[in-house]
Amino acid sequence: MNLIEGLTNFNLTKQEATLYVLLLKSGQMTGYEAAKQTGISRSNTYTALAGLVDKGAAYVLEEGKVTRYTPVPAAEFCSNKISCLEEIKKDILQQLPVLNNDPEGYITIKGAQEIINKMRNTVRQAQARIYLSANSRMLELMLPELQDALQRGLKVVVIGDKYFSLPGAICYGTNKQSEQIRLIADSHTVLTGDLQDDEDSTCLYSCKRNLVDLFKEALQNEIALIKLQKGDMNV
Repeated sequence: MNLIEGLTNFNLTKQEATLYVLLLKSGQMTGYEAAKQTGISRSNTYTALAGLVDKGAAYVLEEGKVTRYTPVPAAEFCSNKISCLEEIKKDILQQLPVLNNDPEGYITIKGAQEIINKMRNTVRQAQARIYLSANSRMLELMLPELQDALQRGLKVVVIGDKYFSLPGAICYGTNKQSEQIRLIADSHTVLTGDLQDDEDSTCLYSCKRNLVDLFKEALQNEIALIKLQKGDMNV
């Protein structure tokens, strides 16, 4: 992810993010110095610097008649924003109605990040077991959630590339060339599709029993084939 783009996720504009990075590199600067180094107009620079102060990303240093700006350390700034969002999340959840059951039918999830988010949340919400078939790239992205599932005592079965290893999980190694993913949680939900590095990625999510059973059988067949191939190689 581009650094400036990443900072905009913390409620900074692109100009504010650009100036914040400059302040982190320089330690402290005047508005005039910041405008000169970035090429941003002086009026926009002062507006953006004031925005950084208001958003908790910078402090004002008063030195006589000269106003200088110094950055809040990046880790501190990010942590403060996350803590604030956690508090807002608590307030929102207390006021919003609770969805009692997963929606019926077949849900299409579009966009690589949205699919990854759904995968992570599906694993986090699992109560008993996880079956996941994916290549190493996807498995690495899911590693924290899979490790947490194991710590919670869940059964975790992974079908991945030959060299993927996850202590505590049941791992089956094969050649995973495609970006196809298949995830089953608690024999209740299934997520399947192709995940590329773009917004054209599409996956299907469902709690339909017939689809869950279909993919459970497909994964069982894939595991049986892997075992058979290993048996052949040992002959």
